[in-house]
Amino acid sequence: MSVLELVDTNLTTAPAKEESATMAKAPAKEFAEAEELVDQVLKTVGNNVVLGAPLAIGKSVTFINALYQRAKTDPSINLRIETGISLEKPVGKSKLEKNFLEPFVEREFAGVPDLDYMMDLRKGAVPDNISVGEFFFKAGSFLNSPQQQKYTSTNYTHAARDLFEKGINVITQVVAKRTIDGVTTYSLCSNSDLALDMIPEVDRLKAQGRPFAVVGEVNSNMPFMENHAEIPANMFDFVLDGNLKPDHKDYALFAAPQASISPEDHMIGFYASSLLKDGGTLQVGIGSLSSALIYSTLLRHQHNDTYKQLLQDLKVEEKFPVTKTIGETGTFDEGLYGCSELMVDGFYHLYEAGILKREVFEDLTIQTLLNKKKITTDVSVSTLLALLEVNAIQKQLTKHDVNYLKRFGIFKPEVKHTDGKLETDGQTISGDLTDKEALDMITKHCLGNKLKGGIVMHGAFFIGPRDFYEALKNMSPEDHKKFCMTSVNYVNDLYDHFLGSQQLKQAQRKHARFINSAMMATLNGAVISDALENGQVVSGVGGQYNFVAQSHQMRDSRSIITLRSCSFRKGQLESNIKFNYGHTTVPRQLRDIVVTEYGIADLRGKPDHVVYTELIKISDSRFQQQLLEQAKAAGKVAKDYTIPVEFGNNTPDAIRAKHKQYLKQDIFTPFPFGCSFTDEELQLGKALKSLKVKTATPAGKLKSVLNALKAPKPDQNTVTLLKRIGLDNPQNLQDKITQRVLISELSGKKK
Repeated sequence: MSVLELVDTNLTTAPAKEESATMAKAPAKEFAEAEELVDQVLKTVGNNVVLGAPLAIGKSVTFINALYQRAKTDPSINLRIETGISLEKPVGKSKLEKNFLEPFVEREFAGVPDLDYMMDLRKGAVPDNISVGEFFFKAGSFLNSPQQQKYTSTNYTHAARDLFEKGINVITQVVAKRTIDGVTTYSLCSNSDLALDMIPEVDRLKAQGRPFAVVGEVNSNMPFMENHAEIPANMFDFVLDGNLKPDHKDYALFAAPQASISPEDHMIGFYASSLLKDGGTLQVGIGSLSSALIYSTLLRHQHNDTYKQLLQDLKVEEKFPVTKTIGETGTFDEGLYGCSELMVDGFYHLYEAGILKREVFEDLTIQTLLNKKKITTDVSVSTLLALLEVNAIQKQLTKHDVNYLKRFGIFKPEVKHTDGKLETDGQTISGDLTDKEALDMITKHCLGNKLKGGIVMHGAFFIGPRDFYEALKNMSPEDHKKFCMTSVNYVNDLYDHFLGSQQLKQAQRKHARFINSAMMATLNGAVISDALENGQVVSGVGGQYNFVAQSHQMRDSRSIITLRSCSFRKGQLESNIKFNYGHTTVPRQLRDIVVTEYGIADLRGKPDHVVYTELIKISDSRFQQQLLEQAKAAGKVAKDYTIPVEFGNNTPDAIRAKHKQYLKQDIFTPFPFGCSFTDEELQLGKALKSLKVKTATPAGKLKSVLNALKAPKPDQNTVTLLKRIGLDNPQNLQDKITQRVLISELSGKKK
């Protein structure tokens, strides 16, 4: 259902001083020039501006930059920007990284504007009258930065509340625009997440006399998302639309390049895919772990024999019996329904493959009947009788009943109800469902073919690669209606919401698998996803806590945390499964399932000694003994416990050996969904990434330099790579050493 059906397009708000008369909201005033819009906003709210802007690609860059530059040149304006995930084009730190990235960025981010406040933040050039606060950082973007002091830790579902408490008086975001039969509507597109809840609250504050401006910025490159995301023109006060000018061209959207999927990530995705249940619900996040899960889910559906052979080869059901109790290994005949704060491109891949196809409906009775298999999405007389049996409609159909049946496609749209009779196809039919003759006539003349209004995906915001945006733009009208961008509070929580009750949401989200990634986990089952133990914030809580908590509220749902078993930090290899850690994102009492490249730990409802040992089993073997000794010393594991032999070879070498076998069958390839890099860039990127790890310590740097002295003469391919990265003709000693080190690394990668 569209928000247009929930609100009158002549929205009214009570004027100040609670006068009894109401005032219809006028359509948004349109501006072609950003400077004129800034003038109007300042005239509306004054020179103390607290600007709320959404996550990621939903930011109205042209307006925000114009407002920022105005405040930068006029110190009488106090500007505070409150937002999350301020996107930046990749910029290398070293000369080598810059040389690698500049041609890539020029190609992949052509036409994408920078956020001026981010450029100044990086240079330390933000003036005193402007500040920027965020509630979610782009991962790792502000470590060791003064921005750490301006971070607000909050659940995504509380972001709108917190923005109002911060005193925002301007909210803004990018929108798409269309006019049909003279009626203009806007789409919240990539970010329906906060606006759907904020705009009604803004109207309430305006009615109390508080100055406020709601600003949209049209970008025709945005996919026009329908359903909840489509809103009337008068939900904005002002709209910036550069397309009102001749020859205007909207800027390109920030697109996330496809990341490679490592062998370890593929294993994590494969194990997680065995926990999905046909007919269930799926939530995933962004990144290579998410892509790996999507890939294995596609493999399970499209090449099921191969998938089952891999399960057998890895002894998944034998080693991890939870896959038999909550998961499945067959194809997705009923299909999955997506319910995820972030709609990644993987959901579109699942839709194209016929996996994301379980439709949910905005009606508790219909959804419950579907869940109980009393009806299907195919309409028949049985649909009518099932609704009658549960008293959803009356024996003698009323006008209300007919409208209800038409809304969901059970009756054809042309059916009319007049004086207790049904009129359609030139027929006048009794509305008495107990009359067999009337029922036969209704079946023949009134029934539709399929239930209408089914949704396969509810999301709150999206970001992804360029081809994902194009796919969304080019979907057929029928496909578009199945994707619903909506409020983050609708998706991330189970509480009653104006878009759907808790009962409805629970009915829709059967067999949910809420899959989130983490940085670390502790042996007691706590999860660390957003910050370090010294307090430095890496990213943010976002919706992770909400989804984990939600999974515990529904009987057949599970929270699944995906986690790489170890990683390099400051040049040192560390286990990501820790005995303890000085920060927690998700507390241990909400522990459930954890998946690493070495398997699955089922923790929910288990005593501590089981939790500790299950996590040790899926840890890297280089750290298992130390973790076990710490657990025993704390009295959490029996002194005589030993790690089962089948979990004693959890090593990268074992993963790589298996992966090499699978690659020969064209399984678990690094870029199954396309690659944004050239072959040269892939070779260089792999070498640079390896060198970064090897040279993270002084000893590592020395060893790399010594190895470089023995490097062979570069071949033609290496010469080409050196030219690509600007090292074909080094001019100083530092560059000459760097060249030799890189030649050594590139020659080593060929072996």
